[in-house]
Amino acid sequence: YQAWREVVQQAGSTAEADKLRRVNEFFNRRVRFVEDVQVWGRTDYWASPLELLGQGAGDCEDFAIAKYFSLIEAGVERGKLRMIYVRAVIGLPDSGVPVAHMVLGYYATPVAEPLVLDNLVTEIRPASRRPDLTPVFSFNGEGVWTATGADRPGTSVERLARWTELIQRMRGEGFEP
Repeated sequence: YQAWREVVQQAGSTAEADKLRRVNEFFNRRVRFVEDVQVWGRTDYWASPLELLGQGAGDCEDFAIAKYFSLIEAGVERGKLRMIYVRAVIGLPDSGVPVAHMVLGYYATPVAEPLVLDNLVTEIRPASRRPDLTPVFSFNGEGVWTATGADRPGTSVERLARWTELIQRMRGEGFEP
């Protein structure tokens, strides 16, 4: 926990590119990827950053959520960040069926190509350099976007039950998301 707070605090005084790099590397190096059923005994659970750090393990949603809230704490505008639900091809390009996956997208401007922060690939890359990912939808605390890249949210984020549950748990932990 203390190392996380230090990274967020130190990142707060740096340029946005450095904030992204520091937070992405922190979680990718310190947290193990483990499926929810092994960590939480449930098939799909969205952990808060504190829960993720307490377990030291989580799945892709947990990584994306922790990075999202950490970057907001470090001073990145909420509107520049979105969790992106994607279909990911794991392994070689023609190796199999895409799997559900979540990454964090950083949009320098509302119409910019997002940079992808991923627990599978530590290097932050523009979405065009991630042909293994096919976006389905994205969301943040402001709304939900379709994969077409509409410039404003089309659906209220309250429709995402796991997101609403996560926000309630985080408030219970003393964190105001």
